[in-house]
Amino acid sequence: MPATDAKLDHARALLDAGEPTLDTLARAVGMGASHLQRRFTARFGLSPAEYLAQRKLGTLRNALREGHDVSAALYDAGYGSPSRVYEGGAARLGMTPARYRAGGAGEQVRWSVVDTALGPALVATTARGICMVELGGDARVLEAKLRAEFPHAQLEHVDAGRDDVLAPRVRAVAEVLAGRQAQVDVDLLGTAFQKKVWDALMRIPRGETRSYAALAGTLGQPRGARAVASACAHNRIAILVPCHRVVRGDGSLGGYRWGLPLKQQLLERERAA
Repeated sequence: MPATDAKLDHARALLDAGEPTLDTLARAVGMGASHLQRRFTARFGLSPAEYLAQRKLGTLRNALREGHDVSAALYDAGYGSPSRVYEGGAARLGMTPARYRAGGAGEQVRWSVVDTALGPALVATTARGICMVELGGDARVLEAKLRAEFPHAQLEHVDAGRDDVLAPRVRAVAEVLAGRQAQVDVDLLGTAFQKKVWDALMRIPRGETRSYAALAGTLGQPRGARAVASACAHNRIAILVPCHRVVRGDGSLGGYRWGLPLKQQLLERERAA
């Protein structure tokens, strides 16, 4: 193993074991702080600070899912006070820790299944924006997928045309699924890295594609192609977050959560437009 890689692995082990500052970490592994920051980010897809934040958040997620007391879970995960997780962690959880522990209990999600140019689509929204657009299958299949994503949220099935919050969002989603442009607010619920990938996807112009490696490069993580592919696979907002615009380096389609025929159709439609 190259010496630099060994130092980076050592740095990661130190982050797994505690909460060293960047300067402390750099001294411990014998690298300059800025050099360590660049090389760590290139190798692992996250800066040391982001890696530490994700480790703490992962510990918190697991503890909450296992039903631990919220206050104990916060402190065990390394948050010095409850306010610290609300400063950053709650945004990544997409809801408060107590609600996350309860599988989204208390989070209100309104949803409807509508006919679109691409067939039946489930559109779900929180107060912050569209949190899920699921394609394929009948209404029962689509509802089951929603309940799997938000198992204990307050799910409200509504007539999309009779809800002041959902109706305009459904119309906007239908426009996008038909190949037209519309302004749609989205509620991206994922890790910090996933959100970076999804934000980057939404900046790819219609009619263009990027390779997984190229997209990773734009995020400053040239070795992060697999992580980018994983983030695409976990995208739950079809078309609006256009993971269909990411292909393999040789131009082949790669994977797609909603099937390769649809991915091909979407790309051909956008190129023609």
